[in-house]
Amino acid sequence: MADHAGEHESVVESVMDKINDKLHHDSSSSDSEDEKEKISPVEAVKAKIYRLFGREKPVHKVLGGGKPADVFLWRDKKITAGVLGFATAIWVLFELLEYHLLTLVCHILILALAVLFLWSNASTFINKSPPQIPEVILPEDIVLGVASALRIEINRALEILRDIASGKELKKFLAVIAGLWVLSILGNCWNFLTLFYICFVLLHTVPVLYEKYEDQVDAFAEKAEAEIKKQYAVFNVKVLSKIPRGPLKDKKFL
Repeated sequence: MADHAGEHESVVESVMDKINDKLHHDSSSSDSEDEKEKISPVEAVKAKIYRLFGREKPVHKVLGGGKPADVFLWRDKKITAGVLGFATAIWVLFELLEYHLLTLVCHILILALAVLFLWSNASTFINKSPPQIPEVILPEDIVLGVASALRIEINRALEILRDIASGKELKKFLAVIAGLWVLSILGNCWNFLTLFYICFVLLHTVPVLYEKYEDQVDAFAEKAEAEIKKQYAVFNVKVLSKIPRGPLKDKKFL
């Protein structure tokens, strides 16, 4: 009789243990589901955040990654400062001091050749080895690769201009006209070297500032884009829709 009671108690304990394990498993699974429900809305909101120009990658990846992106984003401050310092020195020489490129190149070559020539001849008198002048040869594959990449980009630009000139892309046409008009104004204010230097400085300052304040900039850009689309819709209804257009025909460009 006692054995039967002991067996009954063991069965009851095993059943209670199984019930506790089941409740524990259900509670843990419900907690994990609750965590997923808490995480998923956050990820959904992050996925819906507006990014400038439809950007989906970080700024470092957009700039190509690697060393160039590190220089643009000031990841290596010494190299970036050196590049900006060198560009500033070139701009000061050519723009402020009115030094000419051909004159600068000739003076540098004269100085380098004079130093090497005197060093080579003086080495026999001072019992030192002459300077080891390296043999510089441009590799053919690098030159062909640069020429091929340049050819592809030029062909792509010509294709875009062809599409715009054929009257197929009105938005691109207006954007290109506005961009060329702005460039003409900037070219009238500054010469090419100063304009290039300004673009170079902006390339080393704007990306790092945007990476630092990208949330604020993207929020402002979203509002600006919505306002531009609104004004364009009004302009399209009042002006562009009233312009008579004939049927577009495919044109062959030689």
